[in-house]
Amino acid sequence: MGKARIIFHVDMNSFYASVEQAHNPDLKGKAIAIAGNPKERRGIIVTSSYEARQKGIYTTMNVGEALRKCPDLILLPPDFPKYRAASKAMFTILRSYSELIEPVSIDEGYIDVTNNGTGQHPIDIAKEIQMRILNELDLPCSIGIAPNKFLAKTASDMKKPMGITVLRKRDVKERLWPLPVIEMHGVGESTAKKLAAIKINTIGELANVDEYLIRQALGKNGVRLRMRANGEDSREVDPNAIYETKSVGNSTTLPFDETDMEELEKTFLKLSEKVAERLDAKKLCGSTISIQIRDADWHNHSKSKTFQNPIYNKEIIYEEAIQLFHKSWNGAPIRLLGITISNVLDRKQSVEQLSIFNFEQFAKQEPIYELIDEIEKKYGKGAIQKGIAINNPSYASKTSFSKDFLEDLKDH
Repeated sequence: MGKARIIFHVDMNSFYASVEQAHNPDLKGKAIAIAGNPKERRGIIVTSSYEARQKGIYTTMNVGEALRKCPDLILLPPDFPKYRAASKAMFTILRSYSELIEPVSIDEGYIDVTNNGTGQHPIDIAKEIQMRILNELDLPCSIGIAPNKFLAKTASDMKKPMGITVLRKRDVKERLWPLPVIEMHGVGESTAKKLAAIKINTIGELANVDEYLIRQALGKNGVRLRMRANGEDSREVDPNAIYETKSVGNSTTLPFDETDMEELEKTFLKLSEKVAERLDAKKLCGSTISIQIRDADWHNHSKSKTFQNPIYNKEIIYEEAIQLFHKSWNGAPIRLLGITISNVLDRKQSVEQLSIFNFEQFAKQEPIYELIDEIEKKYGKGAIQKGIAINNPSYASKTSFSKDFLEDLKDH
């Protein structure tokens, strides 16, 4: 039996607001919020300090409503160079304790200290990391300590700000099982409703559900969530995860060579729904859509389009796929069709970018409030396979600050 792993999840507390307070001590102890367009006093709150949260300010709140609730709220525009510099400095500190560092986003990451070599107790290492980040960067963080990534992520959320929480597998039954299933990382509103439909309302009920039943209800993701509910997670801390380009796609071979446009459109609709479901299961979105066409002579054709803002909605996927199809199909009988969404990233990063830069422009097209609310309530990365396309200059290079920070980390 191998040595038990010791994994930390380091989560910066109210990161953007804390960076602003670190750069300007006059802001400390005050209610501040980062908003996309503070001068015009519109848009939404991207993040806020804990002082602001205590006065009822929360992420996604309309700026006007926030100011009515907290008239002394200090609104600041986002300063991405500052946040990137702070993020890079934070990961530099983490890297001095282990080579096994996996950044998850600009303000959080995993670190495997199993073979740290210092002889220190894991709690002492966590305290040292936490105090170094506080003393050297003037930034607070919370750290979860556990034998796997899921439990470490869960633990880091248990005490904020400046918390250090240990969560062992043997603690799961007592500490997690009584909780509503929506409290579990990886379970959003949609999944919680599907679980409720089969009478699963707590994490404990999910942990003990028949595997066949959960597979029927949620497929592979259901089996994965059942394992998580039992405290099981075999994923390793992967320093290379940020460099991988992942894609989500689906294709189908038609029952016979097809030329009927109505039938082809029905096929694209089914494919769009399947791709959207897979993106939703992993809480991903992607900035490039590609379609694949294989004709009766087994010649393959593909066409793609890259967007300024990532997509995940089945209607948009279908609409864009059909447009690409009309541009590329020459009328030859078709044997196979496929849709792929690539250059994927987790929706939290996407929503931050969208809400900061052009929320008003896209508000009518995307149910962004519901999306951000769901993510804020319970954003779980347990099922996510992160994919950040480092070498693709076409992807939103002017606005993708999360990707910019990953570029910074590439130097190490």
